[in-house]
Amino acid sequence: MRKKTFLPIALLFVVSCAPTLPLIKMDSLPLPQSFSAESQNPADFNVSNGAWQAFFNDSKLVSLIDTACKHNQDLSMLEQEISIANNEIMARQGEYLPKLGFKGNVGSEQEERFSAPDANGPTQFGSVGLTTVWEIDIWKKLRNAAKSAYFKYLSSVEGRRYLITNLVAEVSSAYFELMALDNQLKIVEDYIEVMSKVKSSVELQQRAGRVTSLAVKRYEAEVLKNQARRFQIEQQIVFVQNKLNFLLGRFPQHIDRDPRRFSSYGFAKMYTSVPSKLLENRPDIKQANLALEAEKLNVEVAKARFYPALTLEGGAGYEQFNSAHFAAPATSLFYGLAAGITAPLLNRKAIRAEYFSANNRQIAAVYNYEQTLIKAYTEVVNQLTNLKNLSGTLELKEKQVKVLNDAVDVAFALFKAARVDYIETLLAQRDALDSQVELAEIKKQQLTAMVSLYKALGGGWKGLDSTRTSEW
Repeated sequence: MRKKTFLPIALLFVVSCAPTLPLIKMDSLPLPQSFSAESQNPADFNVSNGAWQAFFNDSKLVSLIDTACKHNQDLSMLEQEISIANNEIMARQGEYLPKLGFKGNVGSEQEERFSAPDANGPTQFGSVGLTTVWEIDIWKKLRNAAKSAYFKYLSSVEGRRYLITNLVAEVSSAYFELMALDNQLKIVEDYIEVMSKVKSSVELQQRAGRVTSLAVKRYEAEVLKNQARRFQIEQQIVFVQNKLNFLLGRFPQHIDRDPRRFSSYGFAKMYTSVPSKLLENRPDIKQANLALEAEKLNVEVAKARFYPALTLEGGAGYEQFNSAHFAAPATSLFYGLAAGITAPLLNRKAIRAEYFSANNRQIAAVYNYEQTLIKAYTEVVNQLTNLKNLSGTLELKEKQVKVLNDAVDVAFALFKAARVDYIETLLAQRDALDSQVELAEIKKQQLTAMVSLYKALGGGWKGLDSTRTSEW
């Protein structure tokens, strides 16, 4: 008798063995010890502690970023994704709790197979009671599924923070581009004004017979060319302004700004610290790490489906029936409790496929984490180098602008003294204009690179209350 009892139990555990996963060795990916050999000043702005309100010392820009964080539609849609992830936690938690339900039925029946017709009267019956079903989570299948959902929720929170860092960077970059275009427009307008005055002077010299009409036509063409250039810059301003309004989640309108601050605009030098700080500051790295933890648990959940499941079922309530054989309705109390063990047998291929797929997703999550880590480190190195080179370029461009402005003064003085041809003056003024426009463009690149470094170091999400509580 014992052998007959042991045989089905042994068979149950044999068919419940999980297949062996393919072994894939994954070496750890250690971060380099530093970004560069440059020394850091601990008094500089520390991204790990600083909020973006302190980094951007421009009240107008801070106001724009605050508006974007409140009204940007992408951010609002991601809020709903986070809520969905939070709801998934509640759903998973409910799976490993007992399920209690209410059940009631009523009916009538009559059997005449073994008696003469009308020998038995119809029997009316009814019952009402509570039923319960509870899967005992022996292998932590349900609890691991709930914990995986929790990690996915935390990953979605980090995803929101990463979107905020991108949003802060995009808004500030568009703001600096707008200020650069404002300055370029002012440079071109001043140039048009100067060229118009020079053209009038050349016309006077033409009447005096010192120059030909060719000089007048060349200066007139120069004025017309830059008037057309002014319209192009004005259109670029409209495009960038509307792009910024879109990030702010509103219809096109004027962006309040002070272009006069642009040339002297700057930030405090950032304390780049060590690469390991990226693990604490970068939301995308934390998001990838949490996603990896969730996939590890999903592998355990898929593996547990091969094992026997223990289920308890029970019910209790009242039952009543009324028959022609009884003078009064009969009422009774019913209750029951049963336990059952089930294991997959015919559907093992589907469970096996899901088990291997869960492992594949886990491996992909490992590669995604490594890729995110490499990307984060590379972004910091790129921006550090970019800032260093832009600083040198800006310094040289400022010297070039000064030299060319001096050259314009010299060329104009020589032209008045009939020492040089008009073409020398025209070319000197063109070069001076181009250098000033390029200087504004390089300044914009420097400010944008500083913002990109701030973002690469993990700045931009602190300062906004993005901490969420879950039902875990």
